[in-house]
Amino acid sequence: MPKNTPSSSDPQHYFSETPQAASRRKEFVVTGTDGELTLSTDAGVFAQHGLDKGTSVLLEVMAKHGGTPIAPGSFLCDIGCGSGAIALTLAARYPKCTVYAVDTNQRARDICRENATRNGLENIVVSAPEEVDPSIRFAAVWSNPPIRIGKSALHDLLELWLARLDTGGTAYLVVNKNLGADSLSEWMTGLSYPTSRLASRNGFRVLEVKAQS
Repeated sequence: MPKNTPSSSDPQHYFSETPQAASRRKEFVVTGTDGELTLSTDAGVFAQHGLDKGTSVLLEVMAKHGGTPIAPGSFLCDIGCGSGAIALTLAARYPKCTVYAVDTNQRARDICRENATRNGLENIVVSAPEEVDPSIRFAAVWSNPPIRIGKSALHDLLELWLARLDTGGTAYLVVNKNLGADSLSEWMTGLSYPTSRLASRNGFRVLEVKAQS
């Protein structure tokens, strides 16, 4: 892991399992084609100050992009859900699907559950990664993946979850272009997950990743 990159065991970092940072709750609003969502976030959780730029780009792009058709009853997933901006947007957009909001961070999971309840979204299952039934296959994955966990750990994470795409499924990932978006795209394509750039905006790439055929 590069020097000065926080360890995944760092109790102050957003990808620690039990962050020790003192609680500092904040509220923010996500406005999309399916209405307005009001969320809380907290210290020790990704995007502790509100909606981050990468997630904002992903949600804006996906609001205009039809994406692969998703059948009612399908399973969807947000990897690294944080306080739930992506997961709640998915749940509102696809009310007849089940959305898995996945995060290693206990505080993030608790807040995501609160936010789902607050916004009346009952089709969200908030889980630690190891709690997700490995037999479930996802029609779509939307994620702002945790790039700062380090290249090796990020590759392990993506290999695990991309393998859970259903036949014909698609992942949409937002990645900072200065933090390796293009090389990550090439790496996923090299693993037989055809990857293309769906959009480029405000220093971020939105990557469309197809399931292995």
